[in-house]
Amino acid sequence: MKPLKYSCLILLAIIVSAGCKKSFLELAPVSNSNANTFFQSKADFELAVNNAYSTLYTVYGPNGMMSFCGELLSDNTTLYQVAQSGTITLGDKWAFRDYSIISSNTAVNQFWNDMYSSLYSINIVLNKIDAANVDAGFKAQVTGEMKFLRGLYYFNMVQAWGDVPLVVTPILAEEAFKLSRTPKDEVYKQVVDDLRSAAASLTAPDKVPAPGKASNGAAKTLLGKVYLTMGDKAAAAQVLREVYTSYNGTAYDLLPNYGSLWGPTIAHKNTKESIFEIQYKAGANNPSSTYWPAFSPFENFAITAYGGGMNLVTDDLYNEYEPGDKRRDTSFELGYQKGGQFVAIKFQKKWKDANAPLVNAAESCNNNFMVLRYADLLLLLTEATDDPQYLNRVRSRVGLPLFGTAGYPTVKYPTLQLALEHERRVELALEFHRWFDLKRTGRALPVLSAKGKPVDQNKLLLPVPQAARDQNAALAQNPGY
Repeated sequence: MKPLKYSCLILLAIIVSAGCKKSFLELAPVSNSNANTFFQSKADFELAVNNAYSTLYTVYGPNGMMSFCGELLSDNTTLYQVAQSGTITLGDKWAFRDYSIISSNTAVNQFWNDMYSSLYSINIVLNKIDAANVDAGFKAQVTGEMKFLRGLYYFNMVQAWGDVPLVVTPILAEEAFKLSRTPKDEVYKQVVDDLRSAAASLTAPDKVPAPGKASNGAAKTLLGKVYLTMGDKAAAAQVLREVYTSYNGTAYDLLPNYGSLWGPTIAHKNTKESIFEIQYKAGANNPSSTYWPAFSPFENFAITAYGGGMNLVTDDLYNEYEPGDKRRDTSFELGYQKGGQFVAIKFQKKWKDANAPLVNAAESCNNNFMVLRYADLLLLLTEATDDPQYLNRVRSRVGLPLFGTAGYPTVKYPTLQLALEHERRVELALEFHRWFDLKRTGRALPVLSAKGKPVDQNKLLLPVPQAARDQNAALAQNPGY
């Protein structure tokens, strides 16, 4: 995805929102006249496609759904003091840490609206591209990219809420108020169909039109993770092996140095390890990265101009690393100096940008964010095949004893499943995987309960927002809320 200029986003937002009446799903369509006027040329579609990609900044942003669910609901991160962000209240942030979420939680409501607003931006492009007077190759690329994003978003939603309303076309406002929740099996079927279609339409990773655009490798990697979540290891193994066989050592590979993954320069962006990466650009009027200040301690002022206090590192995560694992010190700070005193508080430094300019009193950073990377694919391959060779490639990079050898900490991780759980946690820390990993492998309840989280089976899904149910009586609530 090319970095998007703010003015372009405003322009498209004006076009898309003109004449709309909002519904609880934020699904109200553009008026027919506006849509027919706008979606005419290849340039129009390129702008609309970039707008659809820009929704990643919200969904995967530091105060987005994937951050709260992937990390704060897990044992990786915590909150102490935390800053207000948008419409989400402070208490509703702590509710994620403490598993005290209720249906009126402002974060849950925000995430629900964010997801359906994002899906509208995707569905309107898919709705218009079929009849567009553009060349077949461009049409296939756009269709594949939008289906990849739609598959990604519905995959995240069905993991977070279970049954959700399945909307694959722009719909009228009055129709939105009548939608009920679609059974999760049907949602998963749509996700699989979208990702298979995307994989067939998209180009190879080294042929994408611009950095950040989805490729067939990204679609197949995500599809493999979807199959694993559905419990179909055979299908997952097949599609993940296709990626490995096609691109291992060519389009994709592990970087020799784990630390080379992290940083704000061009050398750290869109490397061979990246499978799908969100593009950021520092500076005013750019889509800049804010993970560094947002995930720094609140009111530190010695590290950043603004500290959001989100997703601070737990001792439990820090202590998960084996002696000599260089990933730990690459990923985390132990604290900071303030007024001549050391303040001991663990926080991330994967997205550190020490030279970031200040925009609105906060660091405007240049770091990208990887949604999918090659180490993730290798670990998924071990999960799908029960073959430790892929896991051992990840360990070999950081010089640790291989699973199955005498030096491996077998007493602590006696099975391949536990070894894989450990490896994914330390390799992918704070990259929004942990809670979803624990749920997928059936380990969320025993792991989180043992660490004092007041979690039960019902709390492994978010509530349907009460605001949405107040507007639509057809929306059933999840059990326990």
